[in-house]
Amino acid sequence: MTARRRRLGELMARLTRVADGTEDAAGYPMEPDPVVLAELKGLRGRIARLTGSLVASSDGMLIAHDLPPDVEPAGMAALTSAELSLSHRLASTAHGGAFHEVVVHGTNGYVVVYAAGWTASLTVLAESGVNVGRLHLESRPVARAIGEHLAASRDDRHPTE
Repeated sequence: MTARRRRLGELMARLTRVADGTEDAAGYPMEPDPVVLAELKGLRGRIARLTGSLVASSDGMLIAHDLPPDVEPAGMAALTSAELSLSHRLASTAHGGAFHEVVVHGTNGYVVVYAAGWTASLTVLAESGVNVGRLHLESRPVARAIGEHLAASRDDRHPTE
């Protein structure tokens, strides 16, 4: 009887848990995409004063991150998704074109969101003294490569027939 109660309790906990971006729809832990994670770690190594980065889907699901401990990954992925949606709309309304990137310059640093294909974004965080030109020079190709990788991964999972 106690084993049955324990299993029921585990099932109830799984069914009522709020997703935090680190689990799939069934509540199982999601592993970060190793190719994307390698790109993020490489980016941090190439840009002085880069404090972190993440890749999120357009619906706010965390794909991979290399963030400092004080930044909550799932929350940042959700914020990035909202910014991405707003930026797509703004670019489309203002100029009739596609969104490429948005730069937020705050008191203590920068947050830059780059389109990574049509369904994801690369977000980079940097200190205020960062060389913004270098940040763009390094980040734009990474966003493009991540977008291509995610599109190819999606095509591999759902081949057209």
